[in-house]
Amino acid sequence: MKILLLEDEVMLCNTIKEYLSTLGHLVDSFYDGARALEKADEYDLLILDINVPTMSGLEIIDELNKKEIKVPIIFISAMLDIEKISEAFELGASDYLKKPFHLKELGLRIDRVKREQNSLLQKHIILSQHYHYDKDEESLFYNKTVVDLTKKQLQILKLLCENIDKVVNFEKFRSYVWDDEPIDNATIRAEISRFRKTLKEDFIVNIKGVGYRINRYYRKND
Repeated sequence: MKILLLEDEVMLCNTIKEYLSTLGHLVDSFYDGARALEKADEYDLLILDINVPTMSGLEIIDELNKKEIKVPIIFISAMLDIEKISEAFELGASDYLKKPFHLKELGLRIDRVKREQNSLLQKHIILSQHYHYDKDEESLFYNKTVVDLTKKQLQILKLLCENIDKVVNFEKFRSYVWDDEPIDNATIRAEISRFRKTLKEDFIVNIKGVGYRINRYYRKND
């Protein structure tokens, strides 16, 4: 997993980073809350201390919620205040680990989050930074909001998502979306072009002369 670690105790931060790296995770460390917030949406998991400079871990998760950015978060803190712990979970924290803790325990908590995320991936197809397709609901979401689409747009999207990372040719569109009506390729291109123009992030790839494809989106490693 690509992990953001926010911990202002330098020795502890380096120790955690080194350990998680040995487990195969890519870890970037931050000591400043505001700086961590700027990069938070680039990661698969956030490990946040609560009391850090400029912006607390709780303030970070609150800001992410306002922006409708959903990233799993594990809080690490020496705090015993049950109100603060409750607030962390109410804001959407995945887990809470009290300092001092054994590094192996943190590794186990991360494994659990990873299993949960893999389970969600079976249901949700990530299309771009902010779009995902829910296979159960057959709906397109922009962050947490359902996108209003026409019947044909939904059929086009469903067909592409059922063939994620594969090229869907014009014959398949003609068969699935237009019920084998004798329409030409230009009509299909025009319909898909109108659909793409409604998107804030265009995730539909045109394979010239062949058809269209959606590539599953992965977070960048830089």
